[in-house]
Amino acid sequence: MSTKKTIYLIRHGETDFNQRGIIQGSGVDSELNATGREQALKFFQAYHHISFDRIYTSELKRCIQSVKPFIDKGFEHKTLSELNEISWGKLEGLVSTPQSYREYTGMLEDWKAGLLDRCVEGGESPKELYKRQEKALKYINKQEGEEKILICTHGRAMRSFLCLLTQSQLAEMDQFRHSNLCLYCLEKTENCYEIIQTNSIEHLWI
Repeated sequence: MSTKKTIYLIRHGETDFNQRGIIQGSGVDSELNATGREQALKFFQAYHHISFDRIYTSELKRCIQSVKPFIDKGFEHKTLSELNEISWGKLEGLVSTPQSYREYTGMLEDWKAGLLDRCVEGGESPKELYKRQEKALKYINKQEGEEKILICTHGRAMRSFLCLLTQSQLAEMDQFRHSNLCLYCLEKTENCYEIIQTNSIEHLWI
């Protein structure tokens, strides 16, 4: 089995929920808005020359639509539920209120403090997210002949997945900044992945 692998990891393009500051999570299957579709096209224009052996996305429409130009061109595509966004439980899809904002930011502070088994009511903890992402990475790593792959996932899921790829502490996941349709590029080393490009959005300036 070849150990050589380069991962191009992107966050999905903008949705109306992103633009309005509403939490989506895994339970909200929103679509890209006009800005998000333009971002997807610009990313394609910048990277369509790379011969990706496979494209992986979450099952949610906003991720699939973010790589649709590649799919339309004939690149192989597979959805993995393990790449879905974290569940934000009762906060998903709600317009922010002072109370919900306090609950949301309080949960983030708990996670930074290492309380990674905590979650919003009805939601998912970072430990649970990380555990399912381990299954996705194990599947991806064992695929023969996939040396260059494109993965599209979500904001919180991206932070957790980057911890998994780089073997960083999960409590430090907020070190990985991101924006809509940003790119992280990573190369596989002997034991983990090394980041060679961080939160790049140069392609959106085209």
